[in-house]
Amino acid sequence: MKRGNVLNSEMAAVIAGLGHMDRLSIGDAGMPVPKDTKKIDLAVSKQLPAFIDVLKNVLTEDYVDHVILAEEIKEKNVPILKQIKQILGNQVTISYEPHTQLKKDLSTCKAFIRTGEMTPFANIILCSGVIF
Repeated sequence: MKRGNVLNSEMAAVIAGLGHMDRLSIGDAGMPVPKDTKKIDLAVSKQLPAFIDVLKNVLTEDYVDHVILAEEIKEKNVPILKQIKQILGNQVTISYEPHTQLKKDLSTCKAFIRTGEMTPFANIILCSGVIF
């Protein structure tokens, strides 16, 4: 049995296959996912699992040097933004773009992990770094 922190087999496989500059997205239950982007659906019910819990779990195994958030999160979901910043610390660059663009950029991701999150703009694109 796998000893790592990411036990979901689909998530573990996607993370294991990520290379430098590959993208992985995590988002709320309502985010529309492009038909050609793999969707890993973890949503069980409202808020289960929470976006932040899934983000923390993924970051235990994916080295990220850059993330992309919706510009709207700055005003529409300050609590989630604060938690994201706290989790990422100063080592990860954050950039912002309009939510409409973020939705389009999901097509550049290896996969989208859908959570049960029910708060607005709780979506992130993780850009993998390199560990050397």
